[in-house]
Amino acid sequence: MKKALAAVISIAIFIVLSYFFLTGSAPIDYLKGGNYTDPITGEQYNHSVPQQYVEDTKNDTGASNVVTAIVVEYRGFDTLGEVTVLFTAATGLALLLDELKRRTLPVVDPNFILKSAVKVVLPFIILVGAYIFIHGHLTPGGGFPGGAVIAAGFLLMILVHTTRGLPERKLSITESLAGISYVLIGLLGLVFANEFLQNYLPLGNFTMLFSAGIIPLIYIAIGFKVGSELGGIMHNLKGVHEE
Repeated sequence: MKKALAAVISIAIFIVLSYFFLTGSAPIDYLKGGNYTDPITGEQYNHSVPQQYVEDTKNDTGASNVVTAIVVEYRGFDTLGEVTVLFTAATGLALLLDELKRRTLPVVDPNFILKSAVKVVLPFIILVGAYIFIHGHLTPGGGFPGGAVIAAGFLLMILVHTTRGLPERKLSITESLAGISYVLIGLLGLVFANEFLQNYLPLGNFTMLFSAGIIPLIYIAIGFKVGSELGGIMHNLKGVHEE
């Protein structure tokens, strides 16, 4: 009954959103050159949106990675939504597997090579993951890939410690603090720059680690949040409840 009701609600929402999308005004061709009006600021531009991003990213955000600037600054709300979707998925999975994760399942004892290799490889995996999200404003990467790399290290820990899971409570606290930090950074932008998620810190020296204003802080928060959430998902899928 619940599944049928959820399916009906989902279909209804899809139909409503599709109607408004199809009957709305014609989309603006942002890839063409020529004059167009920015739908957010109302300003007039005489070049395409991609060209504007490439030309203005340095002065607007201080980030040398244009993709980072788009994801965290120009489309900050979108990234916040993506993090919320991941949180919702992790929470839903935890609820669905509540009984399974409290049941000790038969496990296979890891071999000597795996147990020995993890001791050497795990610190480097964590280091690489942290490097990816700390330097996301300078090089390709960011919070999501950095957190995923760290979660890969958690997976190795699960494969080695077959009779135990990950510290679920600590992961939950870390995820919550990271999410609160993300929102708090956005609210401070509302206070100091009159816009949510607007940069309010100095841009610093271009291509330096301490630059790009709030972007590195946001990516650090996202890295911790994604890593802890993916770790929690793997802990629930493992089917062993930590005593």
